[in-house]
Amino acid sequence: MSKHWQEAPGEPRPRVALIAHDARKEEMAQWVAFNRGTLARCTVFATATTGAIVEQRLGVPIHKLLSGPLGGDAQTGALIAERRIDVVFFFWDPLTPQPHDVDVKALLRLAVLYDVPIACNRSSADLLISSPLFADVAYHEAKESGARPAQER
Repeated sequence: MSKHWQEAPGEPRPRVALIAHDARKEEMAQWVAFNRGTLARCTVFATATTGAIVEQRLGVPIHKLLSGPLGGDAQTGALIAERRIDVVFFFWDPLTPQPHDVDVKALLRLAVLYDVPIACNRSSADLLISSPLFADVAYHEAKESGARPAQER
């Protein structure tokens, strides 16, 4: 595992994944800028191009994964399965065919399977990030302690 991905020492932080398809990247950038204060207190993972945009808007370093079509969505799914992501903000484009559609579907499936909240548009992202449970690390850790996918509970 890359040293870059090690959990930062100190106070626990919510672990967030940010992904946006090309047609939704500007919307994600605006949303990130609006929520800069909250997201700056999180450990943030993002796919490559989205990550570069987010890092610029946040002004803090983030963990950049591969580009979505080159395996970034699959990496995010793996992080979910390893219980290293607490929340996913995935602004996907339902009108444009994606060459990595199977990876997108797998990521969505894993988020549901492992009971990871996922917001796929700005309205649901606003509701999720404004929830008192969003920053409650104890809530996320309690979910993790089950160590089983949602269907097995």
